[in-house]
Amino acid sequence: MSDLSYILNHLGEDRERYFNAVSPPIIQSSNFAFPNLASFRTSLLDEKAHHLYTRGNNPTVEILSKKLAALEKTEDALIFSSGAAAIASGILSFVKQGDHIICVAGPYSWTKKLLAEFLPDFGVTTSFVDARSIAPIEAAIRDTTRMLILESPNTLTFELQDLAACAELAKRHGIITCIDNSYCSPYFQNPAALGIDLVMHSATKYINGHSDVVAGVICGSKAHIHTIYDRTYMTLGAVVSPSDAALMIRGLRTLPLRMERSESSTRLITQRLKHHPAVEQILYPGDPDFPQAALAGRQMRGSGGLFSILVREKRMDKIVAFVDGLSTFLIAVSWGGHESLVLPSAAFHQLPDREDSPYPINLIRFYIGLEEPDYLWEDLKRGLDALMAG
Repeated sequence: MSDLSYILNHLGEDRERYFNAVSPPIIQSSNFAFPNLASFRTSLLDEKAHHLYTRGNNPTVEILSKKLAALEKTEDALIFSSGAAAIASGILSFVKQGDHIICVAGPYSWTKKLLAEFLPDFGVTTSFVDARSIAPIEAAIRDTTRMLILESPNTLTFELQDLAACAELAKRHGIITCIDNSYCSPYFQNPAALGIDLVMHSATKYINGHSDVVAGVICGSKAHIHTIYDRTYMTLGAVVSPSDAALMIRGLRTLPLRMERSESSTRLITQRLKHHPAVEQILYPGDPDFPQAALAGRQMRGSGGLFSILVREKRMDKIVAFVDGLSTFLIAVSWGGHESLVLPSAAFHQLPDREDSPYPINLIRFYIGLEEPDYLWEDLKRGLDALMAG
């Protein structure tokens, strides 16, 4: 049996303890009792290693954390109630007043809000840099730089960073590195193997894979995870429920099948899109013409189902008609489930009392799910043909 099959189907599971049930049970209890005061005091001294209170350590959640740490090739992991909570906890646990952070330009919107709007109130500053090459990162380093935040690829225009080079640079300067690895999932990329300290995910996406759970995860060394546990995990209490953890354990069983199906369909559809006259550009790390395709090939094992296109049409009404006319794609945020999705940048333009999106109006993001790819392509082609005719 391969290591992957063992992790997904057996690691952390002790079936003899729960009546040889094939699926791990949902231990819904919030509280755990002790046979004597001595065992209770032992648990108090190391709550992460014992079952005392579900906010600290729940048996079902513990099974999931062991699997995710192993998938990311790290020593330990913590599960959160959302990806935003995981990212915020990972950052807040390691910075203090006077510290400086370097972050990739154009990060996840809630990461940017934390860094640009929240942390300055507490004396923590951030430099946002174009991190497609190492030079701008190095130029931004200060004596007070404490953390380097990466997204490789990001989830709209899909810029990458050279993770090994970033890790080496950061280690020379005593800087903690963390990455949002939601785009790839642990199946397609393992940043820790390239030297990154903390690997974060919106587990809502591929890890769960069924559009019915909101969750996050941080994977890293035992020392780093212990720091997060003590500082923000227990203090802020953004923990996942046992029932949601059980759903994610279920989702992990099919992670390889889902990732491979989504990617194979996406490669087929993006190749067809490249030849359609309504499409100006494809933004997809798995495309051989992608500007950073060589780097993607070195540090990623696949590219999944998320990509963007630039259409030649730039009139708002025509783009709206194209998106509204799609019958098989749902208009929605997030990704990673069975259903295919579309998210146009135009949705964030011309909104009352809000600045327009910095991304062009003709940028449209797609997620290719698990439906038949020819079925999806027929819908896309019909819409793009109409866009050209208009």
